[in-house]
Amino acid sequence: MTAVTTSSPGPVPGSPALAYVHLGFGADAVDYQEAWQEQRRVHAARFADEIPDTCLLLEHPPVYTAGRRTADSERPLDGTPVVDVDRGGKITWHGPGQLVGYPILKLPRPVDVIAHVRRLEEALLRTCAEFGVAATRVEGRSGVWVLGDPVEQRPALGGLKLDFDPRLADEEFDPRLNGPEYAPSNAGQRREDRKLAAIGVRIAKGVSMHGFSLNCNPDNTWFDRIVPCGIRDAGVTSLSEELGRDVPVAEVVPVVERHLREVLESSVPLPRAV
Repeated sequence: MTAVTTSSPGPVPGSPALAYVHLGFGADAVDYQEAWQEQRRVHAARFADEIPDTCLLLEHPPVYTAGRRTADSERPLDGTPVVDVDRGGKITWHGPGQLVGYPILKLPRPVDVIAHVRRLEEALLRTCAEFGVAATRVEGRSGVWVLGDPVEQRPALGGLKLDFDPRLADEEFDPRLNGPEYAPSNAGQRREDRKLAAIGVRIAKGVSMHGFSLNCNPDNTWFDRIVPCGIRDAGVTSLSEELGRDVPVAEVVPVVERHLREVLESSVPLPRAV
C-alpha cells in the first residue's frame, strides 16, 4: 500500500491543519482489513499528538461490513462473508466506485458524537450540491439522502396499489426475497428516498475512527444482497445515477477534500453538554 499525503493549503487561523492521505484507488484499492489496521496506527499517532488531524481517502475491493447494531436478518442470505467492525450503525457495502473517507480527528471531551456526524454530513451535502444533486438529511437516519416523490405520486409496485405495498404494514418485510421491484438499487426507479452517502463512526480516547462512504459510480446491486443500514423502506443511489452521467471517484476526491476541510477547519467542535 503506497500512501500519498496531501497537506492543507492553509487552515483558518487558530484551527488545526487537516492532512489527507490517499491510500489507494482503482487498481490500487485497499483491502478493508489492511485499511482498518492503518486506521488504528493513525489513530494512535493522533492520540499521541504525533500527527495532525488526518483523513484517509480510498476505495475498497467489494466487502460487506457490519456495525455493532447489525441484526442477523440484515446479513446476506447466501452466507457471503461479512467483516464485523467496531463502528456504530449497521451493515453496509464498500467497493469500487465508492469514495471512502476515514477522518481521524482529535475532538474535545466529552465528545459530541452527533455533532461530529453532522459535520461530516455537511461536507458531503456541500459536495453533492456542487455536482448539482439536491441531497439532504433525513431525521432519524444518518447520512446523505436524495428524497423521493410523495407516496401518492410514486408508481405502483408489481401492479399493486401503494395501499397494499407490503412494506407499509409488514415489519418483517425482506427486500432480499421479493424481487427486483423492491431491490434497494432500484429505489430511484420507484422514486423513493435513497441514500447517497453513509456514515458510521467510532470515538476512542477522544479520537474519531471510521467515517463515510459516498457512492460515485458503484454497482449498487451489491446492496441488494443485504438490508442496507437496516433500512427496509428506502434504497441507495449514486452521483452517477442522479446526474445521468458517469461520475468517477477521481472527479469527486478533490471536491470532497475541499468541502471537508472548509467544514472541519471553520467549525469549533465543542464538548458534549453534561
